[in-house]
Amino acid sequence: MTDDAPAGRLTLNLMHFARALRAAGLPVGPGKVLQAVEAVEAVGLSNRTDFYWALHAVFVNRHDQSELFDQAFHVFWRNPDILKRMMSLMLPKVRTEAPPDQPEMAQRLAEALHGSGAEQEEPEKTEIEIDASFTVSAAERLQDKDFEKMTGEEMAQAKRLLTRLALPLAEVTTRRYRPDPMGPRVDPRATLRRMLRTGGDLSDLTRKRRRTRPPPLVVLCDISGSMTRYSRMLLHFMHAVTNDRDRVYSFVFGTRLTNITRHLRHKDVDVALDAVSGAVADWSGGTRIGTALHAFNRTWARRVLGQGAVVLLITDGLDRDAGEGLAAEAERLHKSCRRLVWLNPLLRWEGFAPKSSGIRALLPHVDDFLAAHSLNSLADLAGVLSADGPRRSPGLRRWLKEAAG
Repeated sequence: MTDDAPAGRLTLNLMHFARALRAAGLPVGPGKVLQAVEAVEAVGLSNRTDFYWALHAVFVNRHDQSELFDQAFHVFWRNPDILKRMMSLMLPKVRTEAPPDQPEMAQRLAEALHGSGAEQEEPEKTEIEIDASFTVSAAERLQDKDFEKMTGEEMAQAKRLLTRLALPLAEVTTRRYRPDPMGPRVDPRATLRRMLRTGGDLSDLTRKRRRTRPPPLVVLCDISGSMTRYSRMLLHFMHAVTNDRDRVYSFVFGTRLTNITRHLRHKDVDVALDAVSGAVADWSGGTRIGTALHAFNRTWARRVLGQGAVVLLITDGLDRDAGEGLAAEAERLHKSCRRLVWLNPLLRWEGFAPKSSGIRALLPHVDDFLAAHSLNSLADLAGVLSADGPRRSPGLRRWLKEAAG
C-alpha cells in the first residue's frame, strides 16, 4: 500500500473493528491495531480466509474468545463484495443485525457493534418520575441471569462477583488431635510431660480431641462444544475457588483430561486463563466423559481423593460415546470420594428431562444434581456443600425416577 490515504482508511476500519472487540469483552489495546495492520499487509487482501486468520492470530489469545471473534468478524465484514471494496478501500459500515445462520447472536457483541457505527444523535433528556417501590435492583437481576444471556458489562460484573464467592465445605474430622481441656480422650504423652514438670501430680489429666478441617475439593469441568457458552464463567469460578482455599485440584476435559491446577493458582485471573488456554488442546470439541473419568480414576484418584475429598463434576452429560463405560467409571469415582456433586447447566430449562444415555448413566452415582448457569446457582452450591446433612440429597430421587421411567 503506497497511497497514504487508502492506508489510513484501512487502519481506521481496523481500529473500529478492534474497538468493537474491546467493547464486547476481548482484551484489545492500541498495540493490537498496529499488529493487525502489519498482519493484513503481510497476507494481502486477495483471500478472505487469509484475512480472517490474520486478524484471528492478532486479536484472539484464548480458545474461549474464538466464538465471539468469529461472530464479530462475520458481522463487521459481512458484505459479499467486501474484498473488492477493501481493495478499493471503500469498506462497509458496521451493521448490528445478526447473520441469518446465527439468529441468537451474542447480546454483548450486538451492543458493541452498535456503538462502533456512525455517531447517533443523543435524544433530548427528559425527567421521568419512576415509582421504584416494587422494582428489582440491577444486582438482584444479575444474580438470576443466565450466563449465556449476559451482556459484556454484565459479564464483567459477574466476574467481579465471582472473585468474592466463598465456597465453604462442612469440616470433617481428621486422624490428628489437638489439645482441648474438654476433649473426650486423655493425651498420655502430654500428661506424662506435665507430671515430670509438676512432680508426679495426677490430679489434672491433659485431654485432646480430633482436629477438623475442610476436605479437599476436586473440580472436573467439561469444556466441549456444548459447554462453550458456560465454560468461560465456570473457569473464573474455578479460579476464585482455587485462590480462596487450599487443597483444590482442577481438571478440564473434552476428549481428553488435562490437569490445570498449577495454572489456576496464579493470582491474576487473565494470566491464569491464558496459561490454561495454552495447556488445553481440546477446546470446544467432542465430549468423552467416560474416557476422561477413566483417565482420572487411573492416574489422579489416589493422589487427590484422599482425606474425604468432595468432587464437583461440571458437565451437561451429553456424551459423544453414548455413555459407553461411563456408568462403571462414575461408580468408581463415587466410591473413591466423600461426595460427588454434579453441576449441569441444562437444569436451567423447566422442561429438562434426563433422557440422554450419558445423563442416565451418571445419575445413579452422584449425591447431588444441581444447576450451574447463574450466580445464584453457584451460591446455592455453596449452601449445599456447607450443610452437614445426608450424603445423598433427597431431591435426587425425582431425577432418578424420571431417568428410570
